Amino acid sequence: MSRPVPGDIVPFLRYSDPGSAINWLEKALGFKPLFVVEDGQGGVAHAELALGTSAIMLGGAKDDVLGMRSPAQAGGVTQGIYVVVPDADVAWARIQAAGAQVVMALYDTPYGSREFTVRDPEGHLWSVGTYRAGSYQG
Repeated sequence: MSRPVPGDIVPFLRYSDPGSAINWLEKALGFKPLFVVEDGQGGVAHAELALGTSAIMLGGAKDDVLGMRSPAQAGGVTQGIYVVVPDADVAWARIQAAGAQVVMALYDTPYGSREFTVRDPEGHLWSVGTYRAGSYQG
C-alpha cells in the first residue's frame, strides 16, 4: 500500500490514551491510521494518521525530555490544529455525532470560511472549516 507523503509541517500530539484518541479521530474527523507502533504494554508508542494529503503523529503522554502532556493533563492548551474540509456542514454533523466538546459552533467568517472549533476528549483544539491558508483575496 502506498502511503501519502505529508506536507512539510506534521503536528505531533500526546494523549494519555492514544488508542482511544486514534479511534475518536477516525470517527470524528475521518483520519486513517497509516502506522501504529505498540508500546509493549498494550498501548500505543507512536502512530501516524492521514487525512487527505496531510498527516499527524501522536503518542502516549510520558515523562521524557520533551515534557509534552495532553491539554487535560497540563491544565490548558497552547496550540490548535486547523483541518480544511470541502463541506463544513457535513463535518459539523459528523463531529457532533462523535461527541466533541463545542468551543465555537458552526459560523461564517468575514474572510469567506465556514468553520467551527471543538475539543477532543483530552482537550486538544481542532478548528475545522473551508478556508485554505493563503486563499484570502481581501
